[in-house]
Amino acid sequence: MTADGIVELTRLSPDFVRDPYPVYSALRAEAPVHHVRSPNGDELWLVVGHEASRRAFTDPRISRAWLKHGSEEQVTQADASQVVHRHMLMTDPPDHTRLRRLVAGEFTPRRIARLAPRIQQITDELLDAMTAGDKREADLIDCLAFPLPMTVICELLGVPELDRTVFRGWSNAIVARTDPEEMKRAYDEMPVYLDELIEAKRADPGEDMLSKLIHTVDEDGDRLSADELVGMSVLLLVAGHETTVNLIGNGMRALFSHPDQLADLRADFGLMDGAVEEMLRYDGPVETCTERLAVEDVEMDGVTIPAGSTVLIAMADADRDPERFDDPDRFDIRRDARGHIAFGHGLHYCLGAPLARLEGRIAIRSLLERCPGITCDADEATLPWMPGMLIRGVKRLPVRW
Repeated sequence: MTADGIVELTRLSPDFVRDPYPVYSALRAEAPVHHVRSPNGDELWLVVGHEASRRAFTDPRISRAWLKHGSEEQVTQADASQVVHRHMLMTDPPDHTRLRRLVAGEFTPRRIARLAPRIQQITDELLDAMTAGDKREADLIDCLAFPLPMTVICELLGVPELDRTVFRGWSNAIVARTDPEEMKRAYDEMPVYLDELIEAKRADPGEDMLSKLIHTVDEDGDRLSADELVGMSVLLLVAGHETTVNLIGNGMRALFSHPDQLADLRADFGLMDGAVEEMLRYDGPVETCTERLAVEDVEMDGVTIPAGSTVLIAMADADRDPERFDDPDRFDIRRDARGHIAFGHGLHYCLGAPLARLEGRIAIRSLLERCPGITCDADEATLPWMPGMLIRGVKRLPVRW
């Protein structure tokens, strides 16, 4: 803690980015709300613990509508004025209700279930390429965890195949937020590309989701504006693959470090649904929520978060809270992990959660079936991690079989 009472997360543990769980646990033991400084130097208020996190997610005083409530400086820092942020994740009701209603029809359980054969086909093709030849080693992120969800979401939206590598660069710059110039370039270039793609689909619509969103009109005659189409496309492209990349990567890391659980899953793939839920609870792909804004003074458990403050909710800690899950630091694929908040909670609950679950189940089962002897080919402590406190996952995951 510094002289001004702000907790320096990296001072509590220099290894915070790789393993934040002990720090979160220590903070939770003291109180559910803390004034902290993040690894990249941002000053914010952090909510820990399962019950407090659920309350914070549903507290209307803790807002995602930066453009509506933030100061000019905050809006600029959050890039909330960019066209790429004109989407439902950057709004509160009633705007959020309207925007989510216009896209929710594309993510019904029935529609997602119909994607299973194509997801399996893409997975098989990626594993064919990964296992071709005699090398018997690969980077699981590059060979499977990234290209599978990126291919799926690009096909769903109708993004041409040749453009997907470019989207990866844009997405990494937006999520990592470590290089301001790269992030600005992504924010500048992505809407230009999407504007052109939307106009092309407006003139010649296909069966893809973007074509449908362009022409979707609800019962009141409402439809997405041009800026909202760009913003929603950015949200679906970025969120539509980042969560699954790290669900697969983190899930396989958990299995590698718990060989007994890996052996049980190999012996009985009937455990797969529960195993994926435990992967999400134990080490989910999203460490904290996207930044929120206290629109007025918020009192939580005797601590006041001042109006105008940035707030983060530590979903990773909520799902390791012993008040909610017995022996929470134990990875157990037979555990009833229901109630985790790896996909958020409340009105901003991840719309694509069923798709991420489906992709995770298919990818991990297919990988274990095709490569029954697969193991991690690196020391866990040496793996390169994604920076920041939003996305939790490794940049590379070397494996051999």
